[in-house]
Amino acid sequence: MAHDVMTRVPAPAPAGAGARSPRPRKSGSWAAWAFLAPIVIYLLAFYAYPLYRNLDLSLRHYTVRSFVQGDAPFSGLDNYRIVFDDAAFGPALLHTLAFTFVSIAFQFVIGLALAVFFAQNFRLSGTLRALFLVPWLLPLIVSASTWSWMLNSDSGIVNHALGLVGVDPVNWLTSPDWALTSVIIANIWIGIPFNLVVLYSGLQAIPAEVYEAAAIDGANSWQRFWRVTFPLLRPVSAITLLLGLVYTLKVFDLIWIMTKGGPADASTTFATWSYRFSFGSLLPEFGPGAAVGNLLIIMALFFGLLYIRFQKRLDS
Repeated sequence: MAHDVMTRVPAPAPAGAGARSPRPRKSGSWAAWAFLAPIVIYLLAFYAYPLYRNLDLSLRHYTVRSFVQGDAPFSGLDNYRIVFDDAAFGPALLHTLAFTFVSIAFQFVIGLALAVFFAQNFRLSGTLRALFLVPWLLPLIVSASTWSWMLNSDSGIVNHALGLVGVDPVNWLTSPDWALTSVIIANIWIGIPFNLVVLYSGLQAIPAEVYEAAAIDGANSWQRFWRVTFPLLRPVSAITLLLGLVYTLKVFDLIWIMTKGGPADASTTFATWSYRFSFGSLLPEFGPGAAVGNLLIIMALFFGLLYIRFQKRLDS
């Protein structure tokens, strides 16, 4: 009986039983495309198509009639020539760069300092961090209106405080010398919480053992920050700076509410200039407005490519 069991030949497997059926792979592929379809449709509808329309606007001579009827003649690079030849191009470019880089520098430095401060986990640390988020949570129209009131030349609280220490009132919003500085100060205040949150999260990811080893080696507080914290925080710092830069490049509502780009174009940036071209007069110039918007996109792409190259260098 045992011999029969041991010498029993197994029945041949049905044909095709050992081969994998292609149907599950095909159905899995369809399922993957089904999951990807919503994001692909979203990207095409809200990113690719608007970019195409903006590029088309910048290459045609649009009027209100042709914008509605869709029969605008092709004008090539004429709209870009109009923008480059405009006397406001140079000041707008300088204001855009100054507004962006000064805001980013102060937002990052102050946000990093606050992140390091709150990383000590002292009493009421969580409560104070939550209070620092308030400027970030407020709608921009509320923040801009509040700063407009605070910096008002006649009744603003800032000039009132300066008067208490014997300083003459400053025309923050109506002087060409101070208008750009005023919107930069307001934008710094709005952007600090974002830097604080992201950098604080990055600090929490640094192992405590690294600091303990540095302390054993005799490193003081500044040396621990400069040689341990800052290098390990570089990837988080890079993405924080990139996101802040792209966001700041396109800031419009804050500047428009506070100064409308004035006085005398003293606080005009590419974002407000593009809006003024397209909607700031009874005879809108959609083509030049779109051209200025495309210049902003090119600037953002340039800094994005710089970030990618920097990130590859860090990973290598």
